[in-house]
Amino acid sequence: MRGPAKRSAPFSLKRQPGFTTVAMVCFMLLYAPIVTLVIYSFNAGKYIAIWEGFSTTWYLSAWHNTAVQEAAFRSLVLALQASVFSTVLATMAAMGTTRTQRFRGLTTIYALINQPLMVPEIVTAVALLILFAMIRVATGIQGMVYLVAAHTAFCIPFAYLPIRARLEGMDLTLETAAADLYATPWKTFRRVTLPLLWPGILAGAMLAFVISLDDVVITEFVKSAGEETLPTYMLGQLRRIVTPEINAISTVLLGISMLVVSLFFLISRKRA
Repeated sequence: MRGPAKRSAPFSLKRQPGFTTVAMVCFMLLYAPIVTLVIYSFNAGKYIAIWEGFSTTWYLSAWHNTAVQEAAFRSLVLALQASVFSTVLATMAAMGTTRTQRFRGLTTIYALINQPLMVPEIVTAVALLILFAMIRVATGIQGMVYLVAAHTAFCIPFAYLPIRARLEGMDLTLETAAADLYATPWKTFRRVTLPLLWPGILAGAMLAFVISLDDVVITEFVKSAGEETLPTYMLGQLRRIVTPEINAISTVLLGISMLVVSLFFLISRKRA
């Protein structure tokens, strides 16, 4: 009499030959340049890739550089404005695409909202350049409003995705109960939906902030003279003379991005 057949172990990629080696090589290719950048940001010499001793000279140089200060302040203000506006618009779009009956064209609306994620950024930048040039000629309006509008438009899908995911995962019982108790739609949103949605809104805002802070392509096409952001300032310096000051600025930007992304994951995990 034959015994019971042995159950085969489930497929696991981790058990495949060479998986650990391939994973380590991938991690090295991803993080070795970043680690090198951070190390050489503390280089005492003036050459970007020749180690001459440990020093924080270039951090102090960047801190006291007036051009860096202005560009950094402009980048932070721009990122804050873009994250606020894009998050508000993304919240409205998420409510409109989740708190409604399904209708013909809903998938098309979803695709249009996420269009900046699918279209190459250079295409979006050129399109915005042409549109804003026409507006400038017609109205004569100049200033940072174009950069804010461009960053807001580009950041909307990044804020939209976590907000929509949060809305789709929320139980409608409390909202239905509020409606049964004759609460107006606005009061239901303010007292019930918004407190439950708040982690998703914060996550979307932080993601939009990081995307706006690090953007180069759209900013380079849309900005006018005297509107340098920190990434475009660094790009301009790389075209002239490269010093470890660029490494120091890059390391600070890396630290800010890592901090915001870490907060994003902490909020997402708390939400889950």
